[in-house]
Amino acid sequence: MLIVRFAFPSSAIALITLAACTPTPVRAPASASPAATTTRAASSSSGNFPGLSAIDSATLRSDLYTMASDSMRGREAGTMDELRAAAWVAMRARDAGLEPAGDDGTYFQFWPMRHTYLDMSASDVLLDGSPLVLQGSPNAVVVTLTDTAVDLPLIYVGSDTGSALAARDVRGKAVAALLLPPARLPAPDVSLRSFRYTVAAIRERTEALTRAGASAIVLVSDAVAEPELRGYFGTSLRRGRYTIDVPGSGSIPAQPPVIWVSRSQLDRVRAAHQLVARLRMTDIVYPSVNIVARVPGTDPARRNEYVLFSSHLDHDGVRYAVDGDSIWNGADDNASTSVALLAIGRAFVAHPAPRSALFVWHGAEERGLLGSRWFAQRPTVPRSSITAVLNADMIGRNAPDTAGLLGVQPPNRNSAALARMVLAANDSVTHFAIDSSWDRPTHPERWYFRSDHLPYARAGIPAVEFSTLLHPDYHTPRDEPDLIDYAKLTRMTRWMYAAGWLVATAPERPALDSARASAP
Repeated sequence: MLIVRFAFPSSAIALITLAACTPTPVRAPASASPAATTTRAASSSSGNFPGLSAIDSATLRSDLYTMASDSMRGREAGTMDELRAAAWVAMRARDAGLEPAGDDGTYFQFWPMRHTYLDMSASDVLLDGSPLVLQGSPNAVVVTLTDTAVDLPLIYVGSDTGSALAARDVRGKAVAALLLPPARLPAPDVSLRSFRYTVAAIRERTEALTRAGASAIVLVSDAVAEPELRGYFGTSLRRGRYTIDVPGSGSIPAQPPVIWVSRSQLDRVRAAHQLVARLRMTDIVYPSVNIVARVPGTDPARRNEYVLFSSHLDHDGVRYAVDGDSIWNGADDNASTSVALLAIGRAFVAHPAPRSALFVWHGAEERGLLGSRWFAQRPTVPRSSITAVLNADMIGRNAPDTAGLLGVQPPNRNSAALARMVLAANDSVTHFAIDSSWDRPTHPERWYFRSDHLPYARAGIPAVEFSTLLHPDYHTPRDEPDLIDYAKLTRMTRWMYAAGWLVATAPERPALDSARASAP
């Protein structure tokens, strides 16, 4: 396995990124009607929440059209596009009057991300001496990231399972098999259903064949998995694996190589008798980044305590085209919250609270909550000083008067006191009908476990998540700025601000529930 490591002093990259990677400002189209840039009057509550008037639809709209523009190229983690977006967020935070709270007196907290992927120049797979075209082709992809070289007889077992598979004597051989439906099918209306189906099907079939003794595996798509080979899952596999670079993270376990092929290759696979696979991985460590800013509190006794507002700034980048569009802009996911944090920051600058407000735009959330995992373990302020985390993910779509709130009912809730403050803010300011079903452990989306509040909750910090929940454009190139409901985005931003204001002004910090009182 080849390992390449880049050194990246944070202050130097911050200056380079700010100087060289600034995106071209994008002007939002004029609103079609006043309703698009206005929201429910909040004058009745403005006395209790003095920064509400600093949060306006026009600025949110302008910021979002820039952050989710094609010039940002989808803000994919581990690319210059993510750094470009991070630099833009840092400059907007500076323009808003927020103080830097990252490393070395900057807005930046760089952290090392390890990218492991197949070295195409040193890898090949042959069936009876004839090569399969791998990651650059829609016909085959390597599933397992492992350095290996095998030269084995190939046995085709079709759909055999259980005793029929055991009777085939596959131990120590390469095995070709049809992909089978997973034992537990994804719910019919769950998001990314074919992706989930394929992940489960490949995992279950691979585990069964490995238990039977296979030393290498070739899986042939079924009808459900076939589009995923060319689609979201296949694209993700071709990109490789991303982790935080910590001791031991670069080790790749020895395991049988697994090659997933198209249904179009079935006759070729069934007729083959020998598999030769030479797979070599490349490891590169390079930076991702969190942007961190703050507004100091006014109370000397409480200004060293922080209310943390959380978003992620990355999305899926440039991928395969859908209806001619290959830029996955991520307007709702999660430019919507990123620009909301800028607006909330302006509100706190205009009217500081007794406690300080801390704003973190995490990198590489789409890679597995990597930026928030890094910050939760290595915050730029004492971790014990973080009073609560108010995270949001996708807050600009769906029905205008409904919203989701997660982390407010057991078993996900870790602070009843924080939940009461967040609900009180909605009762006072925004009056959303709250869909609590997504916070239940029985909900098939498991949404609570898929965003940046989770590492903080696991570290014993009170945390909740705001969302307007999923829609059909989730993780597609159709998640564009012109589909955002800016009136709703403004209300969601005001709700987050009001909740944070209650936490920042409360005499006591919100307590953890007794069952969560000690961090793991």
